[in-house]
Amino acid sequence: MKIGYACLVAGNQELSLKSCTMKYATPQKLREITEHNLNTLEQILEYNIRNSIYLFRISSDIIPFASKKEVEFSWQELFKEKLEWIGKIAKENQVRLSMHPGQYTVLNSPDPDVVERAVLDLAYHTEFLDLCQMGSECKIILHIGGAYGDKKTAKERFVENYHRLPENIKNRLVIENDDKIYHIEDVMDIALRTGIPVVFDVFHHEINPPDGNRTLLEWLRLVSETWKEKDGIPKIHYSQQLANGKPGAHSETIKLSFFLDFHHMIQQNHVDIMLEVKDKNLSAVKCILATTEQGTMKKLEEEWGRYKYNVLEHSHQIYLEIRSLLKDKSAYPVTMFYSLLEQAMSTPVIDGQQRNALQHVWGYFKDQVTEQEKKKFVQMLEEFDRKMIDAGKVKRYLFRLLEKYPDLYLKNSYYFTGL
Repeated sequence: MKIGYACLVAGNQELSLKSCTMKYATPQKLREITEHNLNTLEQILEYNIRNSIYLFRISSDIIPFASKKEVEFSWQELFKEKLEWIGKIAKENQVRLSMHPGQYTVLNSPDPDVVERAVLDLAYHTEFLDLCQMGSECKIILHIGGAYGDKKTAKERFVENYHRLPENIKNRLVIENDDKIYHIEDVMDIALRTGIPVVFDVFHHEINPPDGNRTLLEWLRLVSETWKEKDGIPKIHYSQQLANGKPGAHSETIKLSFFLDFHHMIQQNHVDIMLEVKDKNLSAVKCILATTEQGTMKKLEEEWGRYKYNVLEHSHQIYLEIRSLLKDKSAYPVTMFYSLLEQAMSTPVIDGQQRNALQHVWGYFKDQVTEQEKKKFVQMLEEFDRKMIDAGKVKRYLFRLLEKYPDLYLKNSYYFTGL
């Protein structure tokens, strides 16, 4: 079972993609952006491999405007070798890649122009994976689309348009149930008529279930049967409801206890799990470490090094509890570690604890900085105490010091995430 995440890396500002507006989409600009994005993708794969993440969804924006007819940019020829290299990294490390076109890629629209653009977009995604020389187990996920006032006819239109697609797109395409219109029974109906494999989105199923009394496990078994040997292991999407958010909004992080219950329930099913969550790789690492049979204290200590100052500004008490928990080097208290971590991160930040964290982080610089920089920090801390500035402004100053006085341990911390 592989556990992965989608598109972007959280907690590492260096691993971000670039884009531009159509106005500035010159061939030179697009070449620069694409080169940056592909280099970043390579670094993301290396990060994933180091963290035992072997399932990853590539952002559709990796090549800007690649499916737009009005934009002339021969990315296929310019970056052929780079794409082959990225594919080589993935294949040698058994990383399963996928892509997921956005909401405007609608194959069942009654508007022929919309369908034409959808086919162009599917062709781009297919060509990208083909140029990476990925096998047919690396898929393109698509929602069925809209109902347009007549869901039955819209389903027929999807089937008709699917049969018109080139074979290379068909070999990549999988379909997914959504949270508003097409529940899993609708999607299974289309799958049985077309032979398209189905990605079962568990969260969407909770929000938009079909009538009847089939259990989640029964649906999972039926969905798995739509995957042939050439399609690889069946994939499912897993996410959780954002607390106090509108129904269907994804949570900031995966709550581990809920995930472990789910993981235990489906463990007899051979599936790969794509997490759809806002903190991306952070939740993927959490779920992988919590389900591995070969967990080590070293891994938890590495995680603690990334989170410790975030925890400290939320709860000094939990900070001390986690430090105590990790003292036994022969243990692997992964569930308790993340339970305390989640508890800390859900605790409101208070000024005194933020100040404590700021001073701890300042300790990395205090012996290196100039006298002027030291005075600046002391002044900012006083202004924070008097509520003239917020902690974010002090953090940004510390981050600028980190850029001037690099420290690998602090650089790997999530303390500066979101600045």
